[in-house]
Amino acid sequence: MDSADLRKLALHTRLMRESGFAILFGSCLLGIFLFVPLTPDHPQSAPAAIATTTLPDAFAAVPVEAKAAIVYDLSTGETLYAKNADAQLPLASLTKLLTVYAALSELSPDTPVTIPAEATRLDAPRAFSAGQVFSLADLSRVALVASLNDGAAAIASETAAREHRSEHEALASAAAALDLSQTYALNGNGLDVNAAVSGGYGSARDLARLAGALAMKFPSVAAATTRSSAEAVSKGGTLFKVKNTDPMVASFPRLLLSKTGFTDLAGGNLALVFDAGINHPIAVVVLGSSEKARFTDGSALIAATLAHFAGVGSL
Repeated sequence: MDSADLRKLALHTRLMRESGFAILFGSCLLGIFLFVPLTPDHPQSAPAAIATTTLPDAFAAVPVEAKAAIVYDLSTGETLYAKNADAQLPLASLTKLLTVYAALSELSPDTPVTIPAEATRLDAPRAFSAGQVFSLADLSRVALVASLNDGAAAIASETAAREHRSEHEALASAAAALDLSQTYALNGNGLDVNAAVSGGYGSARDLARLAGALAMKFPSVAAATTRSSAEAVSKGGTLFKVKNTDPMVASFPRLLLSKTGFTDLAGGNLALVFDAGINHPIAVVVLGSSEKARFTDGSALIAATLAHFAGVGSL
């Protein structure tokens, strides 16, 4: 062989040897993957169990006589307790909350309101004479505190006249503005229209939101309902002092609003707003209870609410 042939043979031999090494190395790697289990250097431990804490249900054993009730967190929109909370029921004098809210939302607190003659012929409670004039704010306070039918009727009439619409339309507009889908009123005082028809209807949930809106937007008027009595002076200088229709108003803690209602159709109703903490308003509403049990229902639900925030079953 000449030198050229020798060089070709040497090159061929070297390539064959390198190919053999490559095949052997590849075979070793394949064996490792096939026969050696793929386990991590440090085996993973089983997932740790997540600790859970179950708080006692403070509302579980609360006796509520009312047909419907709710405890509604006005800060968060959370329902803490509900019993038929969306059922549409007669409101009785809780209708007055809508009447006052509708008026104060559209008119100045200083707006003069005249007592119309027809209002003085309504069923009791009433306190005024035809033609007497009060500021809207003063009349709203005493009308809510003493649940005065003549005062509420005068407010509804004045609001409708100044808005150039019917009383029903004025009240419906206020309910719609708050998205109270179950609430409507046929009059401003809540008196039964007849033996089968109430002056106003709504759900416990709607009334919780309405009471909360009134307490937050018009606190000076709402605050009057938390006291045992209220006063108003007519434009002629006559002083009127009325008692609160809620005899337990002083026993409810950090109360922001209280409103009672009772008719034959409605039974006993009660709407309360109280502060469960620092600026943490809670609404409690009971509908269709008895005249006496509405107060014990309300008191029991407030106590359960405070226990709920304390993380205990009861106080």
